[in-house]
Amino acid sequence: MPSRTPRTLMIALATLSAVSLLSAGPAVAAPEPRTAAAAAATWDTDRAAAADAANPAAVTASGSENSGTTPGLAFDGNGSTRWSSQFADDAWIRVDLGSTLRIDRVVLDWEAAYGKKYVLEVSKNGTDWTPFYTETAGTGGSVTAHTYPQEVTGRYIRMRGVERATPYGYSLYSFKVYGGEPAPASTTRTNLALNHPAYSNLYQHAGNSPAFATDGGWPANLKDDATRWSSDWNADRWISVDLGASSTINSVDLYWEAAYAVDYQLQVSDDNKTWRTVYQPTAAEVAARRADVKSPADAVGRHDTVTLPQPVTGRYVRMLGKERRSFYNPAPYTAQFGYSLYEFQVWGTGGSASAAYPALPGEQSGTYQTTFFDDFTGAALDRSKWRVVRTGTEMGPVNGESQAYVDSTNNISTQNGSLLLKAKYCKGCTQAGGGTYDFSSGRIDTNTKFDFTYGRVSARMKLPVGDGFWPAFWLLGSNVDDPSVSWPASGETDIMENIGYADWTSTALHGPGYSADGNIGARQTYPAGGRADQWHTYAVEWTPTAMRFSVDGALVQETTRNKLESTRGQWVFDHNQYVILNLALGGAYPAGWNQVTTPYWGLPQSSVDKVAAGGVQAEIDWVRVEQKK
Repeated sequence: MPSRTPRTLMIALATLSAVSLLSAGPAVAAPEPRTAAAAAATWDTDRAAAADAANPAAVTASGSENSGTTPGLAFDGNGSTRWSSQFADDAWIRVDLGSTLRIDRVVLDWEAAYGKKYVLEVSKNGTDWTPFYTETAGTGGSVTAHTYPQEVTGRYIRMRGVERATPYGYSLYSFKVYGGEPAPASTTRTNLALNHPAYSNLYQHAGNSPAFATDGGWPANLKDDATRWSSDWNADRWISVDLGASSTINSVDLYWEAAYAVDYQLQVSDDNKTWRTVYQPTAAEVAARRADVKSPADAVGRHDTVTLPQPVTGRYVRMLGKERRSFYNPAPYTAQFGYSLYEFQVWGTGGSASAAYPALPGEQSGTYQTTFFDDFTGAALDRSKWRVVRTGTEMGPVNGESQAYVDSTNNISTQNGSLLLKAKYCKGCTQAGGGTYDFSSGRIDTNTKFDFTYGRVSARMKLPVGDGFWPAFWLLGSNVDDPSVSWPASGETDIMENIGYADWTSTALHGPGYSADGNIGARQTYPAGGRADQWHTYAVEWTPTAMRFSVDGALVQETTRNKLESTRGQWVFDHNQYVILNLALGGAYPAGWNQVTTPYWGLPQSSVDKVAAGGVQAEIDWVRVEQKK
């Protein structure tokens, strides 16, 4: 297997004569480049800048502010020079990469005159453009737009402005394009996986997607930070690559980061569904790998070269993790993380450069029709629609909250056409799940009664006001109880959360790479002096391409699948979720704001007194789910 140690592949600009490529990252080992564009990836910065000056036509733009801000200056490797457009919203800058490449990310380093709204587009011919990243609320700075899981291949890349953030033009210090040429069909032994589509069941965040396991680079010491796939923290994780056509495979190379698999299987498939295991480490090898326990700071990766006993055929190749490496955390205690691969190489003959990621789902057709509705006019909770959730039975304690959820009419009842979720205080009176609680409250959901994918979900609610009261209206992925998935891989959609403040509520999305305090969320302040303890309608429109949250019909947060996956992590909102209503007391979210630690975390004595006096409750007038039919 030929190899060398060039710099990490970063195609800032490439033509047939290798116009301009800039270095980015530590030394790596990679296959010998086969094209002029790939060869130029090994150049240093000085040679790249010189080549750029030789062919300024490779970068074009709609215009420039002046002769000192021409478009080539966004590709010269100098972070202090820049392109600045004419003062127009529809200005653009375009780069010719010289050949058709698969792009894995684009980095824009904005000057103070940045784009508020803009689109990144790719083209094979310079005429017909396909958008792959859309920004509607830009804030400048450095923006990395990852392409996975989109198919983004082309010769030309363009930033097309839609709306400027300032009265000036668009101004970029640098416009960096990363990617490489997909391995073509071959009759001689080669790495058929290079720059081919890769997939995994779950990955850590956008910067560790499976696309980075076939991009051709890894650090020589198998320790430094470099592009890689990293799974979430679960043993049942896999990564696969599409070779594009049936291939004859004789060996596989796995360049692991420190979080390697102790035990795994290599599998092949003809249809990406039925898999055949062709290799697994021996028991002795597994034992030796299992014994290699170090602290994360001392651990390094490993290079597995797997020569198959005999060649196998297939189009898809997969690494299926069976056991993760353990780390001292600290010694003698151990912890396990996910799997992490710098590079996944498949050696053989066959393949095809036409392998492509499938098209992502588009918007649904049809009109909205009500598929679930409850206005709580019955004498009690309708248990054909709702499941009562109990601490210690359906769930355990979470988030440091102080209450136990119980099944009691003292906590869950209907009255005058409303559902009441009530908080109660009685010191040491509630036993649940082996614990003793001073507070009880109510939580209900539609799990097993009504689980659904996509729709417009809304509720009219009146909330209690007081530090640490935490009512919520939300959706949770129906696979959350599957131990091979769990939270946050299940996905969570917070339509409304309130932590006792009268003037605002919040919305949020949680998933791999954007959970807990790192969620994708927003706060909404009621207009015109509105308050949480007045009636308001909270809603989300959940589609295959976006989540749109509203309060009283006014849009308060919109998160598209495109932007989420390009900048944060995996979109995990393509399967069933269910509706949840609950009233929590104290815990992590309230405490993060009110900084209260006694007498309960996030719940001050004044709020305890309110609960003890009675009347702390969330009221729900109705809940509705509409779906397109």
